[in-house]
Amino acid sequence: MSVLRRKFGEDYQVVNTNRDITFSAQAKKKRQRFVEKNGRCNVQHGNLGGETSRYISDLFTTLVDLKWRWNMLIFILTYTVAWLVMASMWWVIAYIRGDLSHGGHDESYTPCVANVYNFPSAFLFFIETEATIGYGYRYITEKCPEGIILFLFQSLMGSIVDAFLIGCMFIKMSQPKKRAETLMFSQDAVISQRDGKLCLMFRVGNLRNSHMVSAQIRCKLIKSRQTPEGEFLPLDQCELDVGFGTGADQLFLVSPLTICHEINTKSPFFDLSQRSLMNEQFEIVVILEGIVETTGMTCQARTSYTEDEVLWGHRFLPVMSLEEGFFRVDYSQFHNTFEVNTPPYSVKEQEEKSSLTSPNSLSVAATPSSPQCGGRRERLLSADHAEDQAFRLPSKLQRMSSTKEELLCRRLKTGQALPGGKASSTGDLPLSIQRLRSSSITVVRQRQLDEQVQLLSLDGDGQEDKLEKHRLPAAISTIAAPTQTPVQIPLVGSRPEDNLPAKLRRMNADR
Repeated sequence: MSVLRRKFGEDYQVVNTNRDITFSAQAKKKRQRFVEKNGRCNVQHGNLGGETSRYISDLFTTLVDLKWRWNMLIFILTYTVAWLVMASMWWVIAYIRGDLSHGGHDESYTPCVANVYNFPSAFLFFIETEATIGYGYRYITEKCPEGIILFLFQSLMGSIVDAFLIGCMFIKMSQPKKRAETLMFSQDAVISQRDGKLCLMFRVGNLRNSHMVSAQIRCKLIKSRQTPEGEFLPLDQCELDVGFGTGADQLFLVSPLTICHEINTKSPFFDLSQRSLMNEQFEIVVILEGIVETTGMTCQARTSYTEDEVLWGHRFLPVMSLEEGFFRVDYSQFHNTFEVNTPPYSVKEQEEKSSLTSPNSLSVAATPSSPQCGGRRERLLSADHAEDQAFRLPSKLQRMSSTKEELLCRRLKTGQALPGGKASSTGDLPLSIQRLRSSSITVVRQRQLDEQVQLLSLDGDGQEDKLEKHRLPAAISTIAAPTQTPVQIPLVGSRPEDNLPAKLRRMNADR
């Protein structure tokens, strides 16, 4: 079942005929690849028009890029035509001078080229001169200046033709394309977890003992997309990070290596899941470059993976084994994979699920026995929320109390002492309450001010202390409850009434 699903996808039907269960699936249409598995780019250039002259201007590269059969044909035809043309020129000189009419070339006659009687003899003389064989039977005499000029021209042109064609053949023979065939890529790519992260992986290997110097690997994702402006890009290329920042893309390709692309927020596969993989259309092009150790020439090997060649929840089988005195590589297991337990969700979905569960864990982390002041303050405020809504201080008092309580919490965390040399503890909170009460008399409303003055003018009344605590916020009254220290008001004059405004002193006097 898994083999059929991997081969044909989810679109298959089960047909029962004559007690036999057969699976008939409509195979996917073969997708046109941008790069073949052997590395050949499936692109043809057409309708060049007048641009074909550029191939003639770069003739050497054009000849090197041709196939071998065309190279051999051009090589043979070039030498054959050149030999025939030059031999014809020697025959024409002999014909013009009349050397062909004197068949025997008696001793009284000096020809241009000795012993040239016809075209075959002229052709043989050219070959002997071009190949520097020098049999000594045919030679140029001093009575033929045009023959000497033709000889110099033949030597120069022969050297140019030899350098061009022989150099072209040498470059073509030394091209590292065949070396690239000994660099292997796995037939499939896999997606599974590595080090707790979802990764796209494939395997590369080197069949030869000679190393690839400065081997580097790159990956391109080719996928059609449409921009927000409405422009359609049929073959948009996107870079896949295979360790560029960490240097993992620089390979020491002695044994088969597994190349890993971590799927994260920067990856184009961030929202790719096992279900969406069946509906995607993309192609991953892998490019491996390096310098051949034996020749020093740069070699490039390429391959590609389409969406149906990416296996979700698989991992490669190990191919390395330790033998006695050496490591052995078993290439029979190079392409084999096995299934592993992998979540079918994308990285985006996993992060969304983890973000939904994170606030609950933070709320449970603060226990009642936590010594942190911030947690204690939140618990106290949440417990006495109803009382705090009923008896709320003015806005200025709330800001002053919150600021001073935060300062006290920071001192409790750092272990600093409060002013006056006392150690930081909850027993020092009444002092802050006193300061808040003494500084807030002049800013409250008139009705609240009258009530507070009546309460503060009485000294030593236990009921008034309870009433005053009842009017404070729940959090402050809870903290101040364990202490029995009476509230003191700093006096400027001799009596408490001297610190009050004139209007309040008159009201107390009337009472």
